[in-house]
Amino acid sequence: MRLISLGGSSPLVRTTNFLLYIMNKNVFIIGSGFSSLSASCYLSKAGYNVTVVEKNSTLGGRARQFKKNGFTFDMGPSWYWMPDVFERFFNDFDKKRSDFYDLSKLDPAYKVFFGKNDSISIDDSLEKIKKVFEKEEKGSSIELEKFINEAKNNYDIAVKDMLYKMPGITPLELITKKTVFKVKSFISNIRREVRKGFKSHRLRAILEFPVLFLGAKASNTPAFYSFMNYADFGLGTWQPKNGFYDVVQSMVDLGKSLGVQYMTECNVESILIENKKVKGLIINKEQHFCDIIISGADYAHTESLLDKKFRQYSKKYWSKKTWAPSSLLFYVGFGKKILNVAHHNLFFDTDFDKHAQDIYDNPKWPLDPLFYANFTSKTNEKTAPKGYENGFFLIPIATSISDNDQLREKYFNIIITRLENLTGEELKKHVLFKESFCVKDFEKEYNSYGGNAYGLANTLMQTAFLRPNLRSNKVKNLYFSGQLTVPGPGVPPAIVSGKLVSDLILKDEKVI
Repeated sequence: MRLISLGGSSPLVRTTNFLLYIMNKNVFIIGSGFSSLSASCYLSKAGYNVTVVEKNSTLGGRARQFKKNGFTFDMGPSWYWMPDVFERFFNDFDKKRSDFYDLSKLDPAYKVFFGKNDSISIDDSLEKIKKVFEKEEKGSSIELEKFINEAKNNYDIAVKDMLYKMPGITPLELITKKTVFKVKSFISNIRREVRKGFKSHRLRAILEFPVLFLGAKASNTPAFYSFMNYADFGLGTWQPKNGFYDVVQSMVDLGKSLGVQYMTECNVESILIENKKVKGLIINKEQHFCDIIISGADYAHTESLLDKKFRQYSKKYWSKKTWAPSSLLFYVGFGKKILNVAHHNLFFDTDFDKHAQDIYDNPKWPLDPLFYANFTSKTNEKTAPKGYENGFFLIPIATSISDNDQLREKYFNIIITRLENLTGEELKKHVLFKESFCVKDFEKEYNSYGGNAYGLANTLMQTAFLRPNLRSNKVKNLYFSGQLTVPGPGVPPAIVSGKLVSDLILKDEKVI
């Protein structure tokens, strides 16, 4: 830490003055998603008075929990990838992940359905997965090993050399001794690289799905993002003991131990500016003064809380961005165990490319949607009453499309009928209840632009410094974090975003 000079003649006096300076700094963080929880811990550790304000009744943002009739559901994130990012976060506070929650590696990681009695299970190690690939397509295990080795190299560069060093301020952040040899990976795309080595449409779909479900068409995603395939096959899929909310609760507990204050049911109505500098917030019609504001809430919504002259990005700017999908979600309580499914399941028994086109090229409700389902009660019986099953279903859809109860019911019937056909089980009559969440809910609950679920897509023109800024260029001491800024969408990037914005504040404040 580099101390700033605030008067005084001795190091002891200067240090004391510095600590008093920091202790008198009040930071408000809007929203309680992962980037906000992360930033709150880092800034509180640095000595700031930090308050997190959340409009909903519980913390966690899109990673909230839903409970009903003895069933427990994670409302948003369910894939636990990149465990090293979570470990690094806790290590930054001289803690270990295991100090807060238990974690187990899933085997199988997930199951992919292509038709009735036609599925592929992705196991918990690359050696096992190579055998699965070889059985599907002769020679593909060799190609897979080459592909994953390249993906690992990209992962090491992305996570170890770039992710924590790229606040998105300048294009020069992308240029390192290692990235200069990766130009081809930014020009080429995931689809091109996958199809070089694999002929099986089933294997291609498995390798391309991470980018479809997490942000963009494979044909529009730089090949460098194959590091997600290493996160999948190389590092595996994990499960916190009690579900993803374990991560939320652990970060809140850590924050509390550091002095962070949390306020729920607090709707931020406007941001107060004086002399082009942050002055405070209007929360539930009351003024709250502070020195620094971070918004981990939707970026476009946050700027709507400012007078127009203080907004960096126009409505036209947001309308022209490439958005990752929204989602139609169902939380379903089943009055029986479902036999032929895994914890995580992908249903690719329809046209992969056609669904992608319905999201990105010609936005509309898909005719034959792909969908994802998880049943956490497969590995944690506490998430459902004994002998029952909880089901979480997700259909990726375009943002800003129509959303009503009739459409939701139509698509639930589509996917539950397909699930019955693919598993050979009667399920409709065993549905005890179902709750849905879609575009309108993302807009209402999270102020999400266009009802997006994942933020901005990871296209070449929306990477690094080409994403919305962490720091406002019109209002001093106003900052942003989360999936619409750097590094991008997903839980691990959100946690990193919280560190990046904290480091930027400390740098701006001349603390480091």
